[in-house]
Amino acid sequence: MIPDVAILAGGLATRLGDIAKAIPKSLLEIAGRPFLFHQFDLLEKEGVRKVVICAGHLAGRISEAVSAGRPWSFDVGFSIDGPALLGTGGAIIQALDKLSDPFFVIYGDSYLPVSLFAAADAFPPEALSLMAVFKNDGRFDKSNVYFESGRILVYNKKKPTTAMRHIDYGLNIFRKAAFDEAPRKEAFDLSDLQTQLARRGKLAGWESAERFFEIGSKAGLEELRKMLSKCPEAR
Repeated sequence: MIPDVAILAGGLATRLGDIAKAIPKSLLEIAGRPFLFHQFDLLEKEGVRKVVICAGHLAGRISEAVSAGRPWSFDVGFSIDGPALLGTGGAIIQALDKLSDPFFVIYGDSYLPVSLFAAADAFPPEALSLMAVFKNDGRFDKSNVYFESGRILVYNKKKPTTAMRHIDYGLNIFRKAAFDEAPRKEAFDLSDLQTQLARRGKLAGWESAERFFEIGSKAGLEELRKMLSKCPEAR
């Protein structure tokens, strides 16, 4: 059985400027449909049974769009930040009670044509988290992972080095125990937790052969629009 999936959709989309000023990034139109629904398509094909959307900025708009959309084969729940945004880590802490153990985490601006089954099968019992990675070599963004033999030896999103050839793919698996020592009711970044887990030898890695797509930047948004506009099944 595929674990539950948390979608982090609470960001302010500052890199997109006016494009996402009045609409959540997850609802930007791609090939005639909200981007979130394209993510749902991928999750439905993988047999996911439950999705929890961690929302903050314009959360009500996302809830309305999901309610007005077609029925999906999985349950959709929400975990709302409230007045103060919690960051990616704090948002997951707030949603823990709604999720299975373990659970997947994906980002609300990532389009990931990848097998969740393969990633779940690669998650070793001794690890607290698994990060999917892609051999990037600096192509799509700065590589930030030192990956070797199924393990993340070093992960540093803030201070990448030239020795890093892989990049975090945007797909993660966590056991709830990974958050035992994480701060409660305050904002923190999920990447900081994963950096600590890598140092402790508790962050496993799985390499995807398929590249990722993203709508967090204007260039990425246009690239995905062009790609999905050529796919009849995406409309």
